[in-house]
Amino acid sequence: MNPARRAMAAAVALSAVGSALSALATPASAATSCASPPYTRMFYANTTFSGAPKKTDCDGAVDQNWGTGAPATGLPKDNFGVRWTVTRDFGSGGPFSLPVAVQDGIRVYLDGVRKVDLWKNVSSTVKKTADITVPSGKHTLRVDYVNWTGTANVSFTYQPRTSATVDKVKPLTPTGTSASYDSTTGKAGLTWAKNKEMDLAGYRVYRRPKGSAFGSRPLAAATATSYTDVPPKTGETYYYEIRAYDRAGNESTGTADQGVTTPDKTPPAAPTGLHARVTAGSVSLTWDTADATHTYRLYRATAPEGPFTRIADALDSASYRDTSADIHLRQYYRATASDAAGNESAPSATADTGVPDTTPPAQVTGVTAEGTTAGNAVRWQSSADAEHYEVWAAPDGGEDPDGPTTAFGASYNDGTATAGTAVTYRVQAVDSYGNLSPVSEPMTTIRPAPGGSAAPTGVTGTPRDSSTDIAWDHPPDGNPYGYRVYRRTTASAAWLRLGDSATTANRFSDTEAMDGAADYYVVALDAQGHESTPSAVVTVHRETPATQTAPAPPTIELSAPYTECTADDCAPHGGTGVPLTVTLKQDRLVSGYTYRFTNDGRGYRTTDRPTITWTPPSPGFYVFDVRTVDRYGRPGPFTSISFKVG
Repeated sequence: MNPARRAMAAAVALSAVGSALSALATPASAATSCASPPYTRMFYANTTFSGAPKKTDCDGAVDQNWGTGAPATGLPKDNFGVRWTVTRDFGSGGPFSLPVAVQDGIRVYLDGVRKVDLWKNVSSTVKKTADITVPSGKHTLRVDYVNWTGTANVSFTYQPRTSATVDKVKPLTPTGTSASYDSTTGKAGLTWAKNKEMDLAGYRVYRRPKGSAFGSRPLAAATATSYTDVPPKTGETYYYEIRAYDRAGNESTGTADQGVTTPDKTPPAAPTGLHARVTAGSVSLTWDTADATHTYRLYRATAPEGPFTRIADALDSASYRDTSADIHLRQYYRATASDAAGNESAPSATADTGVPDTTPPAQVTGVTAEGTTAGNAVRWQSSADAEHYEVWAAPDGGEDPDGPTTAFGASYNDGTATAGTAVTYRVQAVDSYGNLSPVSEPMTTIRPAPGGSAAPTGVTGTPRDSSTDIAWDHPPDGNPYGYRVYRRTTASAAWLRLGDSATTANRFSDTEAMDGAADYYVVALDAQGHESTPSAVVTVHRETPATQTAPAPPTIELSAPYTECTADDCAPHGGTGVPLTVTLKQDRLVSGYTYRFTNDGRGYRTTDRPTITWTPPSPGFYVFDVRTVDRYGRPGPFTSISFKVG
């Protein structure tokens, strides 16, 4: 009778099934070698396993039912024995169960120590499970089965216990780990040797940048013995380790770190805070600096969607003046950042100069001209829309032979005027877009010739807490009838005569001196009140602790129904024809503010009042820019808010 064999699907995973199947067909007379984990099986014609076995082969599992027949050709159907042995690596070992089902007798040994003993003739199948702990490493299992009479069947397996409450043994650390990096594909290849755990669930891959620790969460899990990763291309070195984990959730220690170095292909973040303003006939650009090692590129277009052309490269500061832009066209700008590896960021948000201003400033008024021996002092009322002024000087009522002179304040000193010659002055305001105001009313004056007194000498200036003191020497040719002191704060400004009357002393205290640099000169008066030639100019630098810094930006409040745009909301508020009131709050006394509303067709304006009323000319997006000017004329930084109309 041929032996009946059950299916082998429930057997322990076989690494050499092909070898086992071929071994099963090996004749008894041939030498039998069974590679673990299949068993070496030996048949005996007795129940004491004495003498030479009648047959030896390889068996993938202890799971047979011979019924009442003989187990193999040449063996009796009763009083026979079968022995299975296997030596294998149990990895880290741990808790195992040994379930058996048998008729008649079975004994199971681990390294020669009996673990199961059901050794008697029975009339039905007997079942039992033994729980044992297997040490790590290689061990030998032996199963002895006998059938005395009647039906013969036997089933035995050994399997790890995988409950987390029972199994507390960590798997062995994986071995044979290696890592390689392909710079073309940017992929890191990791390989390792197969773990020998019988309850292995898989492997976990961990990654860390150089100088950091591995995190508690793995990069990935794998069941194979390889993994491909794509680490960030940041130029850093990344280290990997592999850990095995079993079905109870136990995790091994990590392998030795395997490192790969990536090329830096990661661009920096895009610049933020890009602003574009038309000033002095060009476009002033500023943006926020995120990293001092970055350089910047600027791109310009005449339409918001482009195309954008690069206009500046390798800028190492967060500002640039675009002198090549046509300020009479609306210009659009974007900025990018580049790192040391040459990676360029995505472009910033687009900034634009707004609708070009084509409205000329108002005519300059309040022009005065006074002749002094140091030159003709021309003054006028400042214009809110002026970026600078052009001063025309016409000797004897003719034309200005040299063209206009540029002045950035509300005064000008014409030191080139010829003494005794009448000169007529006219002033025009010029805004940021180059628009010219009408010419002012003319004003004529004559530079006087110096009087008979000699110019004072030895002029000195000393800054004090609340004044600047000017002193000088009396001239050697005797005491003049008096002295006058003049001051200016910029090289082109008109000289201002200090004091209501001449002084006879050789010193003067300027109690209205402001912080910063100021120039002074002194003249002597003769008996007819004529001024001498000016003394040498002395420059005094004055600072007081209370005014050493520029004023802070003001706080801006909008009246209802207008609301400042936020990062998440820029819904329309208000509407055209609805006046907007802007309230400016400051933490110290100021002299005024410089402000503008973009896209309203006007440029910068000035005011000395903290409340501004303005009506939007049309629906759209507006930005309100403002900065504070303190009582010394020192401007603070611009601050902005944005809102949408209609």
